[in-house]
Amino acid sequence: MGVNMLFYPIEYWGTEWYRTSPYTPYGLLGWQGVVPCKTEKMAARLVDIVTEKLLTIEEAFGNLDPNQLAQLLLPIIEEELLEELPKYYGDLIIRLIRPVLPYVLSQVMSNLQKEIDDILDLKSVVLDAFVRDKKVLVELFQKVGRVELDFLVESGLGFGFALGLFQMMAWVAKPRPWTLPVADITNWIAIKLLFDPAEPVNIGPIVLQGLFESRQKEVSEEFGKFMEGRVLHSGNLLEYLAKDGKDGELYSFLRRQLPYPIPEFVLDAAVRAVVKAATNQKDYPELHSYMTDGLNIDETLSSRLKVLPPKEFEDLLHPVFQEDEIILIAVGGVLGAIAGQMQTALGWGGPGATMKAALTVFAVSATSWGYFFFKEVVETPEEIFIEKQEFIVRPAIRRRNTLLTVTPEVIPEWMDGDRYQ
Repeated sequence: MGVNMLFYPIEYWGTEWYRTSPYTPYGLLGWQGVVPCKTEKMAARLVDIVTEKLLTIEEAFGNLDPNQLAQLLLPIIEEELLEELPKYYGDLIIRLIRPVLPYVLSQVMSNLQKEIDDILDLKSVVLDAFVRDKKVLVELFQKVGRVELDFLVESGLGFGFALGLFQMMAWVAKPRPWTLPVADITNWIAIKLLFDPAEPVNIGPIVLQGLFESRQKEVSEEFGKFMEGRVLHSGNLLEYLAKDGKDGELYSFLRRQLPYPIPEFVLDAAVRAVVKAATNQKDYPELHSYMTDGLNIDETLSSRLKVLPPKEFEDLLHPVFQEDEIILIAVGGVLGAIAGQMQTALGWGGPGATMKAALTVFAVSATSWGYFFFKEVVETPEEIFIEKQEFIVRPAIRRRNTLLTVTPEVIPEWMDGDRYQ
């Protein structure tokens, strides 16, 4: 429940009593997921990582060929000119300017690449994408941190069982209700193991590292794909490029590049053409396919994220748990206290407590192991991969959630080395 409360509900639900600000996720009888409640703050930290350490807009647009881009935009501009001009002389104007339009447009695209940083603000693009739709940031954190989030839930099986044995002995010897909510401790331990230690620590043949940092390569690839597909895709970039129409930076740039006597309707048509291409991606697949391949957002982000120092890489997900981390821990304690009070009310203490406690441990263990078995064995999801217009369905490969790795040289030859690394 604590993990779900990090992300849901997306909007505040309940009364506003004693809610001090819109950035506080809780009130007396209300709650909002920590991530959607603090989207702006978390997104700002994420934006800093992307724009300062991973990607520049000049570099991305510098990968595009201005001549190719001009050829792909030319038909859309002509369509907008025909819609703008009266029919009886619109065709005539198109025929007159068509011989020089490709050359002029190529020059404009070339100059646009040089000034793109002044026209398109990468920070605003990324930040607005997250703030405009809070679900995008929630889905990003859930995707890149899915292993860590599963670990938080499933680690209760091991930690809770170990601490539960100690708790059971203490309860049998001296039953006190305050000994029951041990979930506070288990949640704290689990969160610490997600990120500490950031750098690998060698203890003999064993390498100890935080779970999230140990998955840096895998997370980097998923992060790059998500950002390219949901945030920095060609449609979103073109939309922001033409933002504010005649009052926007693109129109001002075109006016500088195409001074009078070039009429305003030509500039209007060019800006509208960019908007049209951005909002109707299915109608212009060649343009968007070229931009996606040329911008190469996925590969650029993932390759650079892979080589970040682990401590800097940690900032990608750690803010989710740093913000109101105490709430996540406290929820476990509250639930443990409720369960403890129920046990006390049922009379599971004093004379005969040993047998009742043993039955409780057996029932809880059976339930926990049943849940674990269902998640790991029965409920194996299927992933769909698109390759050459064909759907290939294969079982998803689940990575072992492990905090420890063993150096290859200490693995006996008769063992499968790949399995234990």
